[in-house]
Amino acid sequence: MIITSVNAQEKLISPPYLKVGDTIAIVAPAGILQGRQATIQQAQKLAESWGLKVVIGKNIYSQNNHFAGTDDERCQDFQDALDNKKVKAIWAARGGYGSVRILDMLDFTEFNKNPKWVIGYSDITAFHNHIHNLGFETLHAMMPTSLEEKPEEIIETIATFKKALFGENLKYEIPSSPYNRVTSSSSAQASSKEIKGELIGGNLAILTSMLGSKSQLKTENKILFIEEIGEYKYSIDRMLQSLKRAGYFTKVNAVIVGDMSLIKKNTTNWGSSIEQLILDVIPKDIPVLFDFPAGHEAENRAMIFGRVIKLAVGSEQYSVIFED
Repeated sequence: MIITSVNAQEKLISPPYLKVGDTIAIVAPAGILQGRQATIQQAQKLAESWGLKVVIGKNIYSQNNHFAGTDDERCQDFQDALDNKKVKAIWAARGGYGSVRILDMLDFTEFNKNPKWVIGYSDITAFHNHIHNLGFETLHAMMPTSLEEKPEEIIETIATFKKALFGENLKYEIPSSPYNRVTSSSSAQASSKEIKGELIGGNLAILTSMLGSKSQLKTENKILFIEEIGEYKYSIDRMLQSLKRAGYFTKVNAVIVGDMSLIKKNTTNWGSSIEQLILDVIPKDIPVLFDFPAGHEAENRAMIFGRVIKLAVGSEQYSVIFED
């Protein structure tokens, strides 16, 4: 039996996939890119090797303390990319922090008329959430700074990004974690091995920061992806509890957990694994699948947010299949 409640009338708009000769813009909506000119040049060469043209935001190397320029400068580069009809995708150079500061300064009028892929992860979750609520798909995938990882560790990261960008089918088979929980509230569904829903989510801290705003996600009948880096377990618990109280897990079809990286050690012991912490917060009738390779590790496989996916869960592995 398949668990699914997808309303076809609510299907999000998919921006046109890229083709040879199209233009991609690299902009910096968040953290500073000090000393990373070589990284951006490497990203430009990668895109050009795929037959794409590349434009670089004029303020990409600007510096304003923590940020890649002032809010106005970062907003201007992103706005220029939104409004430029030749630009078919906007690739965030890095995350860090700062996207939320320009989110409400942007005018999406031209984007609504001519949608394009917005690409990134981590802090770029703010854009994923906001654009999702506008009715468009986005691409959770590597950023130029991902190229600073060891080349042999980002083969799938690059390959899946290219596949998603050019419209090739995405399907992943992930070894099952012993912590995986596949269950249902009804005995008739208890043996179900397939779960279907629209994929949403992103970085846990950013998801939490969107609560109460027009960028807050609606999770009913969706499949929620979460990942995080550099937090204490109690902080992760607090964010999950905040999402729970806001109704994130009330009617969600499933939760996929990506990388939980560089968890900090507190002076007092939490007392359980990060996996068990997550399972303790999310209601027991919600399926939870761990170890999806996306987030802040080198292997960061591309995902289309807003796209309907099917989870086919087995004892040895689970599959994540993106519908056409």
